[in-house]
Amino acid sequence: MAVVDECKLKFMELKAKRSFRFIVFKIDEKNLQIMVDRVGQPDESYDDFTACLPPDECRYAVFDFDFVTDENCQKSKIFFIAWSPDTSRVRSKMLYASSKDRFKRELDGIQVELQATDPSEMSLDIIKGRAL
Repeated sequence: MAVVDECKLKFMELKAKRSFRFIVFKIDEKNLQIMVDRVGQPDESYDDFTACLPPDECRYAVFDFDFVTDENCQKSKIFFIAWSPDTSRVRSKMLYASSKDRFKRELDGIQVELQATDPSEMSLDIIKGRAL
């Protein structure tokens, strides 16, 4: 599975410059390559992010999550989310599952991984719990 260079470049901008809050990636099944589907601006929220994930199609995503620790320190962690809703096509689920690890290796700096098949599996409370 090929990875379009834009995927790595946008991820580097998110990680180093914090130019984006999130990036959603999709697999172009015709050309068998992973490409950028959507980027979220720094002022967009976690709700904006979850709203842009299609309810019946798989996606990969990275989200730059800001939080405050119990010691009152401002921190940030980059989440990799594999979105694979139950209602998506079986072929699509297989493609995303089989290419996930290789794609994740291309994105150096992922701190937390999350697999979700419906929105309740990636609620803000779950994200906060995994970040701490």
